[in-house]
Parts: sequence; structure tokens; C-alpha cells
Amino acid sequence: MADPDSHSHSESSYEMLNESMLIGYLATKEEELELLSDGNTGKRVEVVQDTIDLTEFGEIPTEELLSVRTDYNHDFEKHKFLDLSKPLLWQVMTSNWTREFYLDQVHRPRHYGKGSAPLFGNFLEPLSLTPWYVVPLVWLPVNFYIFYQGFKNLPLLTSGFFWLVGLSAWSLIEYSMHRFLFHLDYHLPQHQLAYTLHFLLHGVHHYLPMDRMRLVMPPALFSILCLPFYKLVFAILPYNIACVGFAGGFLGYIGYDVTHYSLHHAKLPKFYQELKTNHLEHHYKNFQLGFGVTSVFWDKVFNTVLHPGDVDVFQKKI
Repeated sequence: MADPDSHSHSESSYEMLNESMLIGYLATKEEELELLSDGNTGKRVEVVQDTIDLTEFGEIPTEELLSVRTDYNHDFEKHKFLDLSKPLLWQVMTSNWTREFYLDQVHRPRHYGKGSAPLFGNFLEPLSLTPWYVVPLVWLPVNFYIFYQGFKNLPLLTSGFFWLVGLSAWSLIEYSMHRFLFHLDYHLPQHQLAYTLHFLLHGVHHYLPMDRMRLVMPPALFSILCLPFYKLVFAILPYNIACVGFAGGFLGYIGYDVTHYSLHHAKLPKFYQELKTNHLEHHYKNFQLGFGVTSVFWDKVFNTVLHPGDVDVFQKKI
């Protein structure tokens, strides 16, 4: 456009370009590298919007695109959902959305690109941020202590049997909680408070699926969700058996959270590729299928496996 040797364009040409014909700007090599970086610098570059709008994907984005950051000014203008530059929870609480609009938007992935987006925007913010290694660091010693309390008073085979029962039970609990609690979704009451609880529990993860600090459960939230299971197991089983059984399930949870982080951010061997594909398709293709994280066994049992021909729930445009 600006090359006089090629063709000189009038001011009217530039006005027409800006009004109706401008698609975007090609990134320079430096800008391209910045866009495909891990986003630690927080710098944003204006580029062709279609290259960074991951809310329209119906298949898993390539590894490179998983690190491209959302232009959240454009995203807010386009979708009228959440402004990623402001505390998210307050926006959800004070919203006036329909349930269908909230569910459609919260399951369209965004990538914040400079750490974690503000959830509370105040002193509570650290409670929502958990590095993956905190889970094994905090809970493995507790798990081993509980197991030992039962193991020391039981025969080896008895301990091993009930430990395996607990571990196996966890896989069904994992699937059931993910499907029927975290994805209550279309059974949510049509009220901002319900959306807020959903957003805190699991919606924020679907909204920002590559946020490294919100991929495992904060210890405080896990303690709350775990307490009913702890009470139930120790109420119906003898103490020693309850200890080893609960320890098996507890270890299953620890493995689940570490696996969940790895499926999003680690380079995994071929054995895990089916799990990784299943989980990322749950995020980027169809959030109503593919609920297993550490295993697809229960997805197969209950016919919720994602298949290549499944309808893409993101085809609906707002």
C-alpha cells in the first residue's frame, strides 16, 4: 500500500481500508516469536484476530497455538462476556446473563498469557493459585500417615486388598464428580450465584484451561470436598480398614491432580496420548463428553467417549 514503486494510494484508499477492508496486520518475525512464547513477559501484539481467537476451535489446537495469548480487549468487545484485565469473580456475580449464554461462553477457551488472570483481585487471590507440586508436597505425607495407621494393625494381604479397593473407588469418584458436579451445567439454577459457584468450582478452568496455577485443586477447597468422603468411609468401615481404604482413594486423587497438570503442560509418552487427546478434546471440542482424566474406562462404560465424528458444541455462534 505504501510502496510508491508499486502503486501510490490516495488518502481515500486508506479510509476505505480502515472502514471495511482491513482484516489485520502481518506480524514481524519478532512479534511472531513473542506470540508463540510462554507469555511470561505479558506483552501483547495486535495481529490478525482469527489467529489468536481460540474460542472458535472445534479440534485440539496445535501445541504452538496452545501458548498463543488471547487479545482480551477484542475478546470482550466480541463476546461481551468477561474482561480478562479485571477481577473475574465480581463480573460473574454482577452479571445479567442467561444460563445458556454463560455456559456457552465459559466453555470457550481463552489464554490469559501473563501469569494468571485476576479472580478475586484482592487478598484472597493467593488462595486460588496453586502450583502443581503443592499437591504431592502437602498431601503425600498425610496420605502415608493415614495408610500406616491401618497397615500396622492389619495383615499385609488385607491392607493391600482394601487399599486397591479405595484406589479403584477413586476412579469412579473422579468420573462422577467431574460429570455430575463440575459439569452440572444445564441443571444450574438460572441465577448469578449459581454461575459464581460453578465458575469457582470448575468454570474458571474451562475458561482458562492453560492457566498453570489453576490446574490442581487448592488444598483448602480439596479439604472441603474431601470431608464428606472421609466421614462416610470412617463411619461405615472399621478404623484400620478405613485407613488403608481411604489412603488408596486419597492417593488416587493425588495422582489425578498431577496427571491433570501433565495432560495440559507436560510432554508425555505414547501411553498417555489417548488420555491427553481425550482431555484436551473435552476442553476444545465438546465439554459434554470425555470426563475421565486418569482413565477413559468409565467414559467407555457410560458411553461418554469423544469420537472424531462427534458434533462440535462450539459451532454455535453468539
